[in-house]
Amino acid sequence: MAEALPAEQIEQALGSLPGWSLEEDKLKKTFSFDSFKEAMGFMVRVGFEAEAHGHHPELFNVYSKVEVGLSTHDAGGQVTAKDTALAEAIESVNWIPQK
Repeated sequence: MAEALPAEQIEQALGSLPGWSLEEDKLKKTFSFDSFKEAMGFMVRVGFEAEAHGHHPELFNVYSKVEVGLSTHDAGGQVTAKDTALAEAIESVNWIPQK
């Protein structure tokens, strides 16, 4: 079972994850793209990263925006090191500078 990170560690991780925030016990970020096609391409890349990490995000898409939410179910829906690691991986597949 994964252990929830203390608030200090979450804040430290957020310092290196631009645009991410802690909301409702989840790491969250909204990514904006120029088109639906780019947003879908990003979601597919996130899916491959998530599968490689054995950890799966909440993804929500409307046209050119993708909202990502990360928490760990077996830690009671809290943020763990699995979430910060996946957030870093998601940042690595984002090819468009965020507005």
